[in-house]
Amino acid sequence: MSIDLCTSNMALHPQPKIQQQEPVVFDASILQHQTNVPSQFIWPEHEKPTLDSPELVIPPIDLGSFLSGDPNAASKASQLINEACKKHGFFLVVNHGVDSGLIEKAHGYMDNFFGLPLAEKQRAQRKIGEHCGYASSFTGRFSSKLPWKETLSFRYSDEDQFSNIVQEYILNVMGEEFKQFGKVYQEYCDAMNTLALQIMELLGFSLGAGREYFKEFFEGNDSIMRLNHYPPCQQPDLTLGTGPHCDPTSLTILHQDDVDGLQVFVDDKWHFVRPNPQAFVVNIGDTFMALSNGIFKSCLHRAVVNSKTVRRSLAFFLCPNMEKVVKPPNALIDSNNTRIYPDFTWSELLEFTQKHYRSDMNTLDVFSSWLRNGRTAETEGIVK
Repeated sequence: MSIDLCTSNMALHPQPKIQQQEPVVFDASILQHQTNVPSQFIWPEHEKPTLDSPELVIPPIDLGSFLSGDPNAASKASQLINEACKKHGFFLVVNHGVDSGLIEKAHGYMDNFFGLPLAEKQRAQRKIGEHCGYASSFTGRFSSKLPWKETLSFRYSDEDQFSNIVQEYILNVMGEEFKQFGKVYQEYCDAMNTLALQIMELLGFSLGAGREYFKEFFEGNDSIMRLNHYPPCQQPDLTLGTGPHCDPTSLTILHQDDVDGLQVFVDDKWHFVRPNPQAFVVNIGDTFMALSNGIFKSCLHRAVVNSKTVRRSLAFFLCPNMEKVVKPPNALIDSNNTRIYPDFTWSELLEFTQKHYRSDMNTLDVFSSWLRNGRTAETEGIVK
């Protein structure tokens, strides 16, 4: 479910040179049938998947009841979300108001794109250092611990002048035959934006910052939509669809298809999250952890793959406006709760994850140190 602007641990010091391997091409139509996984996709023993993980069972939050103004519903939702976000940063929402037909279409149209030959998908090729476009694994940026997946990412904006930004992007990179494809994902992103701002009301209420505080903070947001496609893998015990990481963004709203794959790290072990077509999976990201002054935790998660079935997921990553300063509200700061993270903008953190650091569970701490050190850590081995 991740933005995983690239995932897994990053060394903080220069590493010894490793003999260069031939670049691998992630062509899902070929690799899903290959009996031996290329070495670039094999993960270290301590990070390999545990396919017998227990299920994480948590009560879903009824968003509709909270928004209705019922004080009892608001109190119950606030308690549930407070417990979840202080512990692991992960929860489910139901009664969310998003049209089921739109969700179904958004899943269906993924097949139109990912079913294309690789050369056709590469018309939307994501350039190194950028966060939009098609990525076949991360073969262009990294040479080891590659994720077993392909993605299509595009920018979404809540600003009026960019009201058709998704549609226009798809049309520009894929051509006229993808006009309806672009229309569906523009509608889906609009629905996700509405849902994200409603969830922000709940988060603000739960933190005691007021229902409107975070909702207003994210108005005019500059967010990211990602389509995730995990093809079958004949050795699923050796690789990961997405490595363990916390999303650097603010809030992730994920809708899974009916195939298991998402895992969340809770109580020192990995748990799988059973797909529920009626619910959206939501997790806190690093940017919101900074906004909450560390009260709410960024969720550590990953995705596993299987040998038989394609898995698909839709991920909307809520992000602030690029130049909005990320800092917690005064209501969350006092003599017992001093500031944990420095001020930053989303554009700074985004650039850090795209050009200097492979996102993992330590991204926010490393980024904060980088800022405090005047961005000089780049010359000391953070860049990889």
